Amino acid sequence: MTTTATTARERMLLAKDASRSIGLLGDADKREALLAIADAIEEASADIVSANAEDLRRGSESGLSVALQDRLRLDEPRVGALAAAVREIAALPDPVGRVLDERTLDNGVSLTKVAVPFGVVGSIYEARPNVTVDIAALALRSGNAVVLRGGTAAELTNAALVRAMRGALAERGVDPEAIQTVDEFGREGARELMHARGIVDVLVPRGSAQLIETVVTESSVPVIETGAGVVHIVLDETAPLEWARDIVVNAKTQRPSVCNAVETVLVHRGAAERLVGPVVAALQQSGVTVHGDPAVARLAEGVTPATDEDWAAEYLSLDLAMRVVDDLDDALDHIRRYSTHHTESIVTRDAASEARFLAEVDSAVVMANTSTRFTDGGEFGFGAEVGISTQKLHARGPMGLAELTSSKWLARGAGQVRA
Repeated sequence: MTTTATTARERMLLAKDASRSIGLLGDADKREALLAIADAIEEASADIVSANAEDLRRGSESGLSVALQDRLRLDEPRVGALAAAVREIAALPDPVGRVLDERTLDNGVSLTKVAVPFGVVGSIYEARPNVTVDIAALALRSGNAVVLRGGTAAELTNAALVRAMRGALAERGVDPEAIQTVDEFGREGARELMHARGIVDVLVPRGSAQLIETVVTESSVPVIETGAGVVHIVLDETAPLEWARDIVVNAKTQRPSVCNAVETVLVHRGAAERLVGPVVAALQQSGVTVHGDPAVARLAEGVTPATDEDWAAEYLSLDLAMRVVDDLDDALDHIRRYSTHHTESIVTRDAASEARFLAEVDSAVVMANTSTRFTDGGEFGFGAEVGISTQKLHARGPMGLAELTSSKWLARGAGQVRA
């Protein structure tokens, strides 16, 4: 049975109340609830796609960027993929109750550190209906309630998804108030969510650098910061042409509108004559506009002159910045200056360069000889992800179920008192 709430705060309080029963659900109950949600999403596919079409129409009329329209778009296959992701999360091991540490004191008191739910997880994001499902499913699997603020661009889509998920919980006898949305309260709902300290236990923003910065600076609720992706690939002097070409093209074009797509390629001067022309040509054949420094423009045709702004750009489109660097030191200096500490990769056959890159680059995920598109909770085997954390406290990199738990110590004695 659902309760009518007239304010954002009332909805968050309902989530807080529901979190107590959700936190006590056993593994099988949580799994069955998620399977019911997956079925409900598939059954509501037509309604979800229809609502999404209206959101897309409004977005196009209001000038929503092509990148955000791509993230917003849901068709039947994408809705099916959402349901499949929920089933994958249901199949994952329960993170709650894991023993993280245990010991017995000299006085005989036994201590056990166990994983427990946060309670209420909040998320503020934009034009990403997949996040609505991913975070709700991950929150429930880890024993948490969830409060969502998905933004105006996806309001109708998110409403249809939340309606389906809440209905599935109610049919399973699980408190549907565990899934809440404050979308209809607009910016005021987001503001109240950011200031719901004591009600919401942790807040995860996902979206533009501006949105994330706003949440980090204005929130009184503890925030797990997910960062923008100014992602780099370094083509070292020993990089094989085939690896360099395939990795860069995949990292840019496989899905350019996401945060793990490469934005800047740095080419070692010793390999520039060999690599720049073929890599640029392959990118251009895939529709990419290359913004290059003078050295790149000399070695390849059709290059747009790069400006200082290009090195800090998260394009989220078929654009890429390319620069020739003197050596690995120069590449590392560039990354230190412009990286958002998301993902960086090096293509090299030199073991010393690989080891140095992996050790010195300070990002959440550092790679060698592979595409940056693998920075993803699903690809890492976590199921869906809450986000990719670029901070250093609590969680870093793709966040799955384990990152949505806290811990507590259990102490068991037999009458001991402290002397």
